[in-house]
Amino acid sequence: MTRYRNAAAFLLLAVLWGASYPAVKAGLDGIPPLLFAALRFDLVGLLVLGYAAARNQQWRPSRADLPSVVAGGTLFIAVHNGLLFIGQDYVTSAVSAVVLSSIPVLSAGFARPFLPSERLSPAGLVGVLLGLVGVIVVANPDPSAVSSPNPVGVGILLLSASAFALGGVVTRPLRTTLPVAAYQGWLMLLGGGLLHAMSLAGGEPQQVDLTPRVVAAYIYLVPFAGAAGYLLYFDLLDRLGPVEINLVGYVAPVFAAVVGWAALNESLAPSVAVGFAIIIAGFLLVKRRAIRAELGR
Repeated sequence: MTRYRNAAAFLLLAVLWGASYPAVKAGLDGIPPLLFAALRFDLVGLLVLGYAAARNQQWRPSRADLPSVVAGGTLFIAVHNGLLFIGQDYVTSAVSAVVLSSIPVLSAGFARPFLPSERLSPAGLVGVLLGLVGVIVVANPDPSAVSSPNPVGVGILLLSASAFALGGVVTRPLRTTLPVAAYQGWLMLLGGGLLHAMSLAGGEPQQVDLTPRVVAAYIYLVPFAGAAGYLLYFDLLDRLGPVEINLVGYVAPVFAAVVGWAALNESLAPSVAVGFAIIIAGFLLVKRRAIRAELGR
């Protein structure tokens, strides 16, 4: 019964996060990207932090927690999501989800210089290179291919994925005593504030056009893909571990493509599917030992 419950929760998380890419795309019709990201995490952060407080968890960060909160809020939320929302202005929902699926592979690449104890084997290094090749195939910078993704958008999304991967490496040595929900809530609130500052510094207009479609997208991104999605992720992380939960990133693009096609009439270039397969191959090489250990339990 527990196995089926975990599988159902895993699939629900993949649906929630996969559909978030078309929702972001739809919301960008009425809200500038950095402002949109900021407004999302303002409210999601409050909901997640409120959940931690309601559960009587420790929710106030100590001085020792601040380095991790600042680093995580900057890289995980502000830089990663700022670039993600900007990049989605250029490409389809499926392309965004596929490029972001390279995060576990990029994390292994960043760990090599920053965390010598986690040095990659030759096969792992090949896996990282395969992941990058997969992103290049997704971009398919061929001007004659009408349906190909915009390489500029793919490049911005690769920087977004890199910021998230680097955040995972940078924050790993920074200890925090906060429970996961409280920690993520503070990251979101700090990151949301930084995104507001970035929006103002970048000269974005601060007006929004609240059409029914934009409102629906925001409502979906905050309580559903945002608060519910992150809380479901925390629960699965405890029960499945980091290796299995990473696989959500490889199921979400399927739902991003389906919802993007159904709701936004988005098409899928063949190069995206090929690049996705290459990125998955890279992930399997990088995580082969951990996957074998999980399968052997």
